[in-house]
Amino acid sequence: MGGVAPDRGVKAPDGGWGWAVLFGCFVITGFSYAFPKAVSVFFKELILEFHVGYSDTAWISSIVLAMLYGTGPICSILVNRYGCRPVMMVGGIFASAGMIMASFATSITHIYLTTGVITGLGLALNFQPALIMLNRYFSEKRPLANGLAAAGSPVALCCLSPLGQVLSYHYGWRGGFLVLGGLLLNCCVCGALMRPLTPPKRKGQDQERCVEEKKPAVDAAAAPKAKLLDFSVFKDRGFLIYTVAAAIMVLGLFVPPVFIVSYAKHMGTDDTRSALLLSILGFIDIFARPTCGVIAGLSWVRPRCVYLFSFAMIFNGTTDILGSFAKDYNELVVFCIFFGVSYGMVGALQFEVLMTIVGTEKFSSAIGLVLLVEAMAVLVGPPSAGRLLDFTHNYQYVFMLAGCEVVTAALVLAVCSFLFIKKKEPELPPLKEPPPEEMQALKEAQEEEGQEEGAGTSPTSGSASHSTTTPSGSTSPASSPAPVAEAITTKVEVEKEPKEEEEQKEEELNTPAQGGGANTPQVEPESSL
Repeated sequence: MGGVAPDRGVKAPDGGWGWAVLFGCFVITGFSYAFPKAVSVFFKELILEFHVGYSDTAWISSIVLAMLYGTGPICSILVNRYGCRPVMMVGGIFASAGMIMASFATSITHIYLTTGVITGLGLALNFQPALIMLNRYFSEKRPLANGLAAAGSPVALCCLSPLGQVLSYHYGWRGGFLVLGGLLLNCCVCGALMRPLTPPKRKGQDQERCVEEKKPAVDAAAAPKAKLLDFSVFKDRGFLIYTVAAAIMVLGLFVPPVFIVSYAKHMGTDDTRSALLLSILGFIDIFARPTCGVIAGLSWVRPRCVYLFSFAMIFNGTTDILGSFAKDYNELVVFCIFFGVSYGMVGALQFEVLMTIVGTEKFSSAIGLVLLVEAMAVLVGPPSAGRLLDFTHNYQYVFMLAGCEVVTAALVLAVCSFLFIKKKEPELPPLKEPPPEEMQALKEAQEEEGQEEGAGTSPTSGSASHSTTTPSGSTSPASSPAPVAEAITTKVEVEKEPKEEEEQKEEELNTPAQGGGANTPQVEPESSL
C-alpha cells in the first residue's frame, strides 16, 4: 500500500524508479504552489459575474493555501494508515472534482466551498505524500532531488498563468475552470508513480514466508502498531527550533510576490511591465532551486545545511529591506533578480532541512505538524501587510516589515541551533555478537576447562616436563561463569603461555655455555685464516 511499515529498514535507491517519483513530485509541487496564484487570472470575471469586490475574490486563494497547509496532520494520519499512493489518487479526484463543480457555481460562496475547500484539500492530499515518497527514495542525492522537485513551482506558474488567460479569453471563467479541473486529474497519474519500496529478495525467502504463515496469530496481535500521528517529534529540540523559525519566516516570505506588481503600478509603471516582474522572478527561481540543491549536496556543506538555510533567509530578508528603497522600475527589476535567487534557495532547502532533523520514519508526522503551524502564519502574514499598507499608504514599510520577519527567523534558527543542539560524536561500530549456538558452545567449553583444572590436571607442552598444577583447595573458574568476552580472553592467554615458555627454552639451548656458568662471558671463536 506504500505505507510507512513496508518502507522501514529499506535502503533508499537514490535513482532507478526514484526518478519517476521525482517527476511526479515535480508536477505535484507545481500544482500545489502555482494553482492558487493561477486562479487569480479569473478574478476580474468573477467580480463582474457575482458583483463582489477584490477582497471577496482574494479569499479563494487564501482558502486554498489554508487547506494546503492546515490539513497537514490529517494528511499525516491518512498516509500512516493507508499509504502514499491511495491517498494521492483520492486527492487527485478531489482536486479535479472541486474545479468541475465550481464551473457550475451560482454564487461566490459556492466557489469558496468547491475551489477553496475541495480543491485545496485535494492538493494537500497530493503535496505531502509526494514529499514523503521523495524522502524515502533519495538519501545521498536528496538535496538535489528536493531542489529539482521545488523547481516545479516556478515552472508551473510560468505555464498556468498564460494558460489561464487564454482559457478566460476563449471559454470564459466557467470553461476555464472546467479545463483546469481536467488538468488536475494528472495528480492521479502522479500518484500512480509513487510505488512503495520493497526490501530486496533473499535466498530462502519463500521458506521464511511459509514459516511465518504457520506462526500463530498471537504474534501479529502482540506486535506494536504504528502511530498515526507521532507527537514525539516535539521532544526533539531541533524540530521545535525549526518549527518556530518556519512560522516566523512564513509571515514575511510571501509578502513581496503579492505586492510587487502593485508596488510597480504605484510608481507609475504600466500593467504589462508590472506583470513582467513576476515573470522575471519566476524565471530566476527556476534555476536557483536546482543549483542550491547541488550546493547543499556537497560533502562539506550537507552537515551544515541548517546554517545554509539560515543564510538563505538572511539573504532573502536583506533583499526585501534593500528593495524597499527602490525608486524606479529598473531598481525593481534588480530587486526581483536577487529576490528570485534567495527565494529559490529558501524553497529548495526548507524541506531538506526538516528531513535532516527528524529522519525518514518521523518525517510524515513532522511535516504535517509543521504545515499546520505555517497555515496560521500564512493567514496572518499577507493580511497584516495589507492593513499596514492601508494605514501608511507606503510600500516601503511593507517590504521592510517582511524583510525583518525573515531575518529574525534566520537568526532564531542559526543561534538556537548553535547553542542548544549538541554535535553528535562519531559512534564506534558495534561489536558483532556471535550466534547463540557459538555462545553456548563457548560456555560449555569454559565449564569443561574449569572442571579439569579443579581436578588437578594441567596441560603439558611437548616432551618437556613443564607443568602447572592448580592447588587442590583453589576454586575453579567454572563455579562462577564469566561473560563470553572474558572466556575468549582467558582462552587466548592460556594458549599464549606455553608458546612463550617454548621460545625461552629454544633461546637457552641455542646460546653456547662457556665454563658452565651463567655469568661467564661469551668468547667468539676466531676465524681461521
